[in-house]
Amino acid sequence: MAFEGLMVSVSGVRGRVGEALTPEIMAQFAAGFGAWARKRSGNPRAKIVVGRDSRVSGPMFQPVVHAALQSVGCDVIDVGMAPTPTIQLAVEHHHAAGGLAITASHNPIEWNALKFIGPSGLFLDPAESAEMRAITEGTIPRALWNELGGIDVDRDAVRRHIEKVLSLPLIDRQRISDRRLHVALDCVHGAGGAFMPQLLERLGCRVTSINLETDGRFPRSPEPVAENLGDLEKLVRQSGADVGFAVDPDVDRLALVSDEGKAIGEDYTLALAAKVVLRRRPGNVVTNLSTSRIVDDVAREQGRRVVRAPVGEVNVATRMRLEKAPVGGEGNGGVILTEMHLGRDAPVGAALILQLLVDEGKKLSEIVASYPRYFIVKDKLDRPSSPLDTVYASLRDAFKDAEADTQDGLRLEWSDRWVHVRPSGTEPIVRVIAEAPTPGEAADLIARCRVPLDALAMA
Repeated sequence: MAFEGLMVSVSGVRGRVGEALTPEIMAQFAAGFGAWARKRSGNPRAKIVVGRDSRVSGPMFQPVVHAALQSVGCDVIDVGMAPTPTIQLAVEHHHAAGGLAITASHNPIEWNALKFIGPSGLFLDPAESAEMRAITEGTIPRALWNELGGIDVDRDAVRRHIEKVLSLPLIDRQRISDRRLHVALDCVHGAGGAFMPQLLERLGCRVTSINLETDGRFPRSPEPVAENLGDLEKLVRQSGADVGFAVDPDVDRLALVSDEGKAIGEDYTLALAAKVVLRRRPGNVVTNLSTSRIVDDVAREQGRRVVRAPVGEVNVATRMRLEKAPVGGEGNGGVILTEMHLGRDAPVGAALILQLLVDEGKKLSEIVASYPRYFIVKDKLDRPSSPLDTVYASLRDAFKDAEADTQDGLRLEWSDRWVHVRPSGTEPIVRVIAEAPTPGEAADLIARCRVPLDALAMA
């Protein structure tokens, strides 16, 4: 079966519904994953947790995934519509052989995807993904009539997730509740509509919400970046909320709007959440190579340092485990708290931000204003057919005064700015991301890095 038009990466497979992504494709990948999990676990009746976000195509794909898993002898534990971190936690709770999340995360409405979760609750690492792909693209071993898997329903997964957030020792529920913080909330018609209000109300917050319907008909571009949060900014201003929270459709990313009604940039979510954790836990912060320096500023304030990993949640999570880091994540609003689980979790991020407001006794706008301001500029171009080694060499030669990191493409860093050039893992493009004290300086770094890239593309 051809996989043309699909984006296949370590963590999953995604595409436009009815074009590259069809029920047949979903069935093949789900069956391949189930066969891999069954073989890896050594259990002929391996348990696989399945859940989905609110996308319109989710109810169509869910029974397809169930049947594919049953066809290879796996027992399905269905958690229904749930955040991706809820599905990851359910894998851990049930000691399952793996999990499948039917979600395209922040992609536009016409997309869907299948995310592969290993038995630890983490997304597959490169070695696991390669093993699974080999089975998927080969002859998938099917179960006989008397070996077919069954289906069980877990209706408590969301409740357990909420209770686990509320029971975190880092979170002082009473102090947060006493503050009666006013939260403006935008769930973009995603799975968060059935989760976030419950959590915030249990924390004693007054909640003013938009887009709580869980019908998957996103009223705007679903990625929680500043340019998409105009309605939430307006809601904060009109309601007088202390903070605005926006989550993506599968609730693993959290963006913030300040009390002034301004989206402060998703990079601040990790930095400010880390501030709470580092005050209470030993260790450093782990994030990826494309995350803002604001995380470094917060870590330095607490006498800690930042450890950087290649882009990708599983890369950050595995480095956190290696470093014994208490907190980490990505600059896209993804917060990972080790004592919760090694996965991005927007509900955890929200609870930590509320704790920060209580700790500081200040407005969010005042907290943000106390740190240096940086500006990130992002660019991308078609990936040249030739290797990028000559580009990296040229850039290192042109920027001899920069500290170079070659874990994932090339990242060049100075005391107050950086630039990262890397091939995308999911698209045939090269990403160029720069951060500097002003937009013009960041754009200049992008322009200078494009010179050898454009030359290679024309060669």
